[in-house]
Amino acid sequence: MTTSSPLIHVVDDDESLRTALLRLLDAAGFNARGYASVGEFLLQPLPEGPGCVLLDVRMPGPSGLDLQAALLRQGNALPVVFLTGYADVVVSVQAMKAGALDFLTKPVEREALFEALQRALAHDAAERAARAEAEQLRAAFAALTPREQAVFDQVVAGQLNKQIADALGIAERTVKMQRAQMMTKLGVSSAAELGRLAERLQHLPD
Repeated sequence: MTTSSPLIHVVDDDESLRTALLRLLDAAGFNARGYASVGEFLLQPLPEGPGCVLLDVRMPGPSGLDLQAALLRQGNALPVVFLTGYADVVVSVQAMKAGALDFLTKPVEREALFEALQRALAHDAAERAARAEAEQLRAAFAALTPREQAVFDQVVAGQLNKQIADALGIAERTVKMQRAQMMTKLGVSSAAELGRLAERLQHLPD
């Protein structure tokens, strides 16, 4: 998980507006980078660090909606905030259905813009934290031996050590040892915690 500062990607073909936005964001303490077109943005390496995209809708060539769709196809989860001079209800509904966090119209009040960007950055940070937690949990479970995974399944099913020993055909003492090793690897100290962890495993994001 990267610790770099969030970067706001400003994609707008209007050079004067783009420059004004970059200056405004810089003065407010945001890190921002400008792109004159969807093509210019896509020619850059796919952003991996934290941030969001501040995106115009209507531009020469591919539109803002096209870029939003391209990001989704590429599995890039950067939040999108649209900023457009065309308040088209159909387009705004399409953008929001595709996952845009906000749809702002030009001219936009500074406070409204900053609030939308802060929401987008907070959303991005929360999503990244959830993905990092999911990766750690998957890695911890993958580190279990096949026998420890079998013991895990039995414990979360509510079986006692003797029942687990009978089910797996091993000594109860072995069950206790492998149960302790399994719980240490997973960072839990009780069957209740193990149950909650099993629930989280079942609902991990892809």
